[in-house]
Amino acid sequence: MSKQYGFYIDTCACTGCKACQIACKEKNNLPVGVLWRRVVEIQGGEWLPRGDAWLTNVFTYFLSAACMHCERPICVEVCPTRAISQGVNGIVLIDTDRCIGCRYCEMSCPYGAPQFDADRGVMTKCDFCIDLIVEGKPPACVSACQMRVLHFGDIDELRDEYGKVDDIYPLPASTFTDPALVLKQHPDMHRSKEDTAGISNLEEI
Repeated sequence: MSKQYGFYIDTCACTGCKACQIACKEKNNLPVGVLWRRVVEIQGGEWLPRGDAWLTNVFTYFLSAACMHCERPICVEVCPTRAISQGVNGIVLIDTDRCIGCRYCEMSCPYGAPQFDADRGVMTKCDFCIDLIVEGKPPACVSACQMRVLHFGDIDELRDEYGKVDDIYPLPASTFTDPALVLKQHPDMHRSKEDTAGISNLEEI
């Protein structure tokens, strides 16, 4: 494995337009109910009385999330048929010919990346648009990002440039699988641990 590819996301500038999500779904011809990339909306804060007035400390930020192509992918470890493998440049792929649809990977992945295709009876997931990368092109989600907040590249180079951030809500602790992800944190991300914070679009993701 020559290097580990990963994604960089600038959550300060993401507007939650879902262009990345739409591009992924269209490029991969995904059925209804299957999303390889999902845009999560996190909201928090409240209105507070201040004398005769009400002041607000409400905040919102968006996080575009897909398979993290982890450096230690647990989905590879649990697959009983070895249908999931970590290939060139750390990209985690599913061989649907070997998949038996047991959904162990879905149950084990802390990011909910593997998605079950009920019509085909197999698991599917983001393949980093490896066909486009072979052609020297970026993944469809990266190309579609109107705000240019979604990038990809060698994860070590991305971390050298942007730094490796602390774990943030709603992502699980990175120590589980070492996700190949770098984030530029929104100024209010530190507030997401407050009791008032939560995911406001659960029905979409």
